[in-house]
Amino acid sequence: MFTNVRPALVSMGLFTVLLGLAYPLAVTGLAQVAFPAQANGSLVRDARGAVVGSALIGQAFAKPGYLHPRPSAAGPDGYDASASSGSNMGPLNEALAKRIKADADALRAENPGAAIPADAVTTSGSGLDPDISPEYARFQAPRIARARGAPVAAVQAVIESQVQGRLFGFVGQPRVNVLAVNRALDARFAAQRKKDG
Repeated sequence: MFTNVRPALVSMGLFTVLLGLAYPLAVTGLAQVAFPAQANGSLVRDARGAVVGSALIGQAFAKPGYLHPRPSAAGPDGYDASASSGSNMGPLNEALAKRIKADADALRAENPGAAIPADAVTTSGSGLDPDISPEYARFQAPRIARARGAPVAAVQAVIESQVQGRLFGFVGQPRVNVLAVNRALDARFAAQRKKDG
């Protein structure tokens, strides 16, 4: 019997060390050397070096002078990375229909007469999408301009400077990273904020 147990234990120990320790350490080390920013979470830092977010994980922005992300169903208040998920509500769900109607009504009041982009009222599958469509970003420009006391054209120029095209020219859709635009807005209108403050 021991002749069967000994090879099994040796194999288990060998593969535990090889696949449970050596391989993860090698991949982690390679990632730290080849792609350090991505391996550490694609963190975005301010001028003082403090982490303000991640380029890959969305966060809630509610102030009128900022670009707002799409709705999130991740956690009770949205954008909770520990509860990443969609709502799992189907198109006939009454709660979903009520939420979308309330969001659409608020957006119509914010920008009367403008077409509401789909991602303005729908959540992403993860609830943590850091990007929105350029159309939704442009839709928000008048509100941002009013809140910042800036011309709409200046806000639109900041948004347009942050539009990312399709990957390799054909994969995915054009998008705008909400955190990147909000940081660019703060940088562009910093003098205005100092004057107002």
